[in-house]
Formats: sequence, structure tokens, C-alpha cells
Amino acid sequence: MVGGRKVWYAQWWEDGSHRAKVIGPCSEITKSQAQAQLAAILAPINQGLTASAGRVVSFGEFVEKQFLPWQELAWKESTAVTTAQRINSLILPVFRHRLLKSISREELQRFLVHRAQTHSKSVVSHLRWDLNAIFNLANSDGLLLFNPAAELRVPRRCKEGRTKRALTEEEVVAYLAALELPERLMARLAIFEGMRPGEIYSLRWRDLSADAAAVERRIYQGVLDTPKNNRSRSAALSSGTAGLVNQWRELCPTPHPDAWVFPSATLRTPLRADNNWKNRFRPALEKINLEWASWQALRKTNATLMHKYGIDPKAGADQRGHGLGVSLAVYTESDLARKQCAVELLDQAIRRFREDSEDRRKVAGS
Repeated sequence: MVGGRKVWYAQWWEDGSHRAKVIGPCSEITKSQAQAQLAAILAPINQGLTASAGRVVSFGEFVEKQFLPWQELAWKESTAVTTAQRINSLILPVFRHRLLKSISREELQRFLVHRAQTHSKSVVSHLRWDLNAIFNLANSDGLLLFNPAAELRVPRRCKEGRTKRALTEEEVVAYLAALELPERLMARLAIFEGMRPGEIYSLRWRDLSADAAAVERRIYQGVLDTPKNNRSRSAALSSGTAGLVNQWRELCPTPHPDAWVFPSATLRTPLRADNNWKNRFRPALEKINLEWASWQALRKTNATLMHKYGIDPKAGADQRGHGLGVSLAVYTESDLARKQCAVELLDQAIRRFREDSEDRRKVAGS
């Protein structure tokens, strides 16, 4: 009813959206006339869908002109860089010139089996995700009748990946002792507080209080972004880390609230993580054979040692910005006091280990 009059009302889907139109009053237009008008509206839409489904598109053309630009609308900078590099170097060389609709599930599975001989399970799993996403978008665009990558399997046997073990307590002590003050503080924020490198390098002084760090952003290759998972958090600071923060605040060239905690030479931008690792971390760590312990190893150290010392796993996960599954991550929350207890326990454990080691050396030398 429109204005008290019965009307013919048409509804349809177009470009993924619901569309509707009043065709006319029932008193003036018969049902067959209304159906004819609806058919006229739908004809060009249906023709467009048929044309799309009949388009001959190569895999490379679709990936470069449709898939990557579409995905990059939502991807963070780090995801866009690593995923595009993986697709360009490992997938496109094999399928670039193939017609999209000519690629079968069996071929894609053989591709994964072949890659498993030269790449780790993690890489092959990402390739499976990439292929599924590419063909899923092609299917939704009407270029394919189904997604041939939907049921691909990651082979059981993949090449062994590089070992990414955690540091031992003794290595933690040696690692920190080898570094100068600013790098030592960065390393502590990763080992004790479980922060990611992009979160550490993007800290401003106003983010740091006496007992916590506000994780409001991260930086990747010079580009500022929101934290991973788009979730800000408050990370508790151990007393040892808080002491180093105060020492660095006294020496930092720009200690005012809006300044970067770890500024570049210009003081206007944060340090670049890759440059700082190459110029400051690696030379110092090579002297003690710990240059293999990257940022990933430091965060793994945080999780491993917290688990070893019986720290509440939920508090540790919240501290690092990880989830333990929907039930814990959504329905429970660790307050700052609980996370403070977690990082303090770890700080005290390493401190006792260092003191005990020094006592043993003194006894052995006497």
C-alpha cells in the first residue's frame, strides 16, 4: 500500500545489494504488465552476470587487477607486503598465464605438495589460504561456478622450518648485558612485557606511566597503524623495565610527552626497526652468538618463561595482546593488577637466577 492505494512492488538483488521499486497502482497496471516491467529491469542485470561468468580471464590478470587491490583495502601494511610478496614469488610464476577457469583442485593440490618439499609448513599453510581467498573472490565475482581451492589440504610432510626457540634464563641475562641502554630497554619490553617490535618503536613518552605502557599504535616500515587486531591495550611494566624507562628518560634527547621514546636521528620520526637491528642489535649480539634471537624469539621467550613459572596464561595472553579462544578472550578480562603480578614474577625470577649465578661463580673462584 502506498498512500492508501494498492501497488505492484518489485524487489531484486543487484551488485550484492537489495533493490526495490514501485511499478504502479494495481488499478491501472495488470499483473502481467507488472511482470513484464520487472523483466525489463532485470534483463540488463542478468545479461551482465552472464557476461561476467563468460569472461575469459587469466589467473595473473585477476590477481593483479582485482584480488590484490581489493584485499589491500582491508590489509594492514605488514600483511599487504608479506602476502603480495608471497603470491608474486611463489604462486604467480606457476599460474600467471593460465585461464582462471581452467585450473583444477587437483593441480592446486599438486602445487602445494611440490612447495612442501622446499618450504615450511607455515609457508605452505599461507599459500593454501592465499589460493582459497583468490578463487573465492573469483567465484563471488561470477567468474567461476565454484571455488576449486576450498578443500585443499596442507601436506603432512613439509620441509623443516628454522628453529625459533626461546632464550633460556642464562641467555636472557647475557642478551640484556650485551646491549646499550636504549636497545636493552627495547629488548626488555619484548622479553618481560611481551610487546611487539612495532608497538615498541611507536611508543611516545605520554604512553608510559610508572607501571604501564599504553599500546595505542604500531609502526611497520615507517607507516603508523593501529595495533594488531585493532585492539589497544594496557601492558603492565615490571619494576626492572620501569627503572630502565626512567634512566632512558634522563638521557633521551626528546623526553617531552608527544616525542618518540626511540627517535631517529632527525628526532621527528621513530627509529626503523630493521635499521636499528642491523646497526645496533646484531653487532652486539654477534659477540655472544645470540644474533639469531630475533624479535619473534623474544616474544616466544616471554610466553615460554611465563608458562614455565606458572603465570596465569590468560594474564600473559592479555599482556602480549593474544587470545586464548573465544570463551576466554571475549568473556574474561585481566585487570592491570593481575598483569602487573605476571610481569613482576618474571622479573624477580630472572633477577634471582642472575644473583644465584653470580654467587656460584664467587664460590667457584674462592
